[in-house]
Amino acid sequence: MISPIDSAKAVVRPDSYLTLHYRIELTTGPAAGSVFADTFASRPATLQLGMGQWAPPMEQALLGREESTQFSIELPAAQAYGERNPELIQRVTNAMLEANTEPGTVFELGDIVEFFAPNGGRYSGILKERGEGWALFDFNHPLAGADLRIDVSLLGVL
Repeated sequence: MISPIDSAKAVVRPDSYLTLHYRIELTTGPAAGSVFADTFASRPATLQLGMGQWAPPMEQALLGREESTQFSIELPAAQAYGERNPELIQRVTNAMLEANTEPGTVFELGDIVEFFAPNGGRYSGILKERGEGWALFDFNHPLAGADLRIDVSLLGVL
């Protein structure tokens, strides 16, 4: 016989490891209505809370949810990936670009390039423009400035 405690569904905690399907849709901004990520048509995703895979407010919206539930979350930009910061749109020299990429790399507008920070960290930017001796990158998160709708099917909680 299964006791009521044994049949209780697992609940998401701050350190949970999740198996889930999710869809992230932008509801505002120039790309409103576009889908940033969608796992419903493929294999489920895994998510370790507290590891920085999702913005903290997005993870916070999962806390307390039971395994085997489906729900939607709507987050304004300020609670998701923040507003766009114009100071994060910066020019870099071709020398800096070449120091952070493989020799002979050909770049196209929209390419994502990873740079190394002086402290050993990494950060990525989207190539927006090229000029004589420079390149313009947007280092904002791709979802910055957008309100989001996140559809979730929570398959497993550990």
